[in-house]
Amino acid sequence: MELDNQHSYRSFYDERRGITYKHDYENFRAEDHSYYPALQKFISDYDLKLKRCLEIGSSGGFFQDLVQDYWGTDIAESLAYYYHKPYRVIKEDQYPFADGMFDAIWAITVHEHVPDLQSSLLEIKRLLKPGGVIFFAPAWQCRPWAAEGYDVRLYKDLDWRGKLIKMLIPIRNSIIFRSLFVFPKRVYHQIRYLFGKSFKTIHYKRLKPNYERLWTSDSDACNSIDPHDAILFFLSHGFKCLSHPTNSQVFLVRSGPLIFINDC
Repeated sequence: MELDNQHSYRSFYDERRGITYKHDYENFRAEDHSYYPALQKFISDYDLKLKRCLEIGSSGGFFQDLVQDYWGTDIAESLAYYYHKPYRVIKEDQYPFADGMFDAIWAITVHEHVPDLQSSLLEIKRLLKPGGVIFFAPAWQCRPWAAEGYDVRLYKDLDWRGKLIKMLIPIRNSIIFRSLFVFPKRVYHQIRYLFGKSFKTIHYKRLKPNYERLWTSDSDACNSIDPHDAILFFLSHGFKCLSHPTNSQVFLVRSGPLIFINDC
């Protein structure tokens, strides 16, 4: 990532932490998080309570008491204040941990915001022990119009191009319309994978994030990721997909967390 972009990226999230999230850090409970039930099930199903676990994009450390041997990592030094368990800062897209250090990793609504998605996913592979498990749950298929807030802005505030984009959102957001683009791509990629193609580089759409104004929750997203592409990436790197074990489930995956095991 270019230095100016990296500075904007880090500055934006530092500002949000200091203003938008400060109240959440001090008052939010893990039980109130929408992913809490699924994460609790993940921890229970794979017997992680006493295992060494890493949360990528750990923010205010809301989940640090769900397991005994918890480690968190994010991009801001200031977040360390909210932790009573180990917290380390990500620097220059490198995670400050040893190879094969963790039994489990989870990342929730993080990777749609990571500028270098490929490097971040390879870091997950590096950090996970053989037999280790991953709970991978970005916001899938972020919309390109979110950066300019077309969902929430009024027509009167938009130029003719913006009005057209806003008018077409219900159509572009419909399952039928999106399926016309998603499923042909999935057919092509899955057939190639079944015939031996290795997807060592993840396919995804780059978005232009808005680091000036947060119109909606995904205005700052820089990646639009199809969960099908994420599965093919991890399968190509020697993982098994525990949440979607069959070809039909992989092809039809739509939302929710993906769970993988390092089968190397």
